Amino acid sequence: SLFSDLGIRKPDVYLGVECENMNELTGMVMAQFERYLQQNPTDVVIVVDDLASTMAVAIVTKKQGVQLAHIAAGTRSFDITMPKEINRLVIDGLSDILFTAGISNNSIANKEGAELSKVYMVGNVLIDNIRFLQQRMKRPQVMDEQHLEDGKYMVLTLNRKAIVNNIDEMKTLISTIDSVARQAGIKVLAPLRGKALGFVLAFKAYQDVADHQSGIMVVQPQGYLDFSYLSAHAMGVITDSGNVAEEATFNGVPCITLNSYTEHQETVTVGTNELVAEDPEKLQQAMEKLVKGEWKKGGIPDRWDGRSAERIVQIICG
Repeated sequence: SLFSDLGIRKPDVYLGVECENMNELTGMVMAQFERYLQQNPTDVVIVVDDLASTMAVAIVTKKQGVQLAHIAAGTRSFDITMPKEINRLVIDGLSDILFTAGISNNSIANKEGAELSKVYMVGNVLIDNIRFLQQRMKRPQVMDEQHLEDGKYMVLTLNRKAIVNNIDEMKTLISTIDSVARQAGIKVLAPLRGKALGFVLAFKAYQDVADHQSGIMVVQPQGYLDFSYLSAHAMGVITDSGNVAEEATFNGVPCITLNSYTEHQETVTVGTNELVAEDPEKLQQAMEKLVKGEWKKGGIPDRWDGRSAERIVQIICG
């Protein structure tokens, strides 16, 4: 499980909320967390990221007059049609303390009216996980099953609804990835699920009928430790996930992001990330540059050193 992978105990309390409708879920979490907070008074509530449940907890916290701290504050897509963007605006607007991952996030929080004394650049907490778990990462079994060598394969992840729900877009992107991979003689490891999994499996079946052995190797979704090893030892990563791109920057692994923006610009300006949106031509050019060994040399953004949690504790307890 994720808890055992991370080496932490399971949560002490479950709110017992299960709901697919985000608005209903928000209301249910608010009701359950209000009851919990009334029974368990506290000095400060710390919320993380930008989920509907995070926003629900933030609203209840402030209505109860409790201090609110937000980890991963100041992240923006600047697309108000995205539900998570609304969550971010609400949570940051309510927060008494804003912990950001980088200077660009600080700037956003300040421009939106947050007092300078409330905003702290502590770095990216995701990197803390990598730092603490590096010694536990071992070569996963799937690499032996697929006959993969470190640094000689790519990793592909696809989860963003805007892509996986668009059949035409999926077709052009997957065809491009497969074509470049086959020409370069490189395997692309794809731990997929849901619609993305179904589409790629159908694509591979068509390739087999046409007597073209696909360069994309579909495997089961991997646990946190196994996936972290796979992405850290790949020659490159193709993804639509911001978190995967952040880990790639820390690991110095070239990353191609199938999106037109990133909430952490440092992955592009400092790190190894490059945005190609959903453009198959840009994707092909980026992949060809990667396999030729011509990718830019990235660095690690300021305070992405795996000590963000220490800074947060010092600030809250200080």
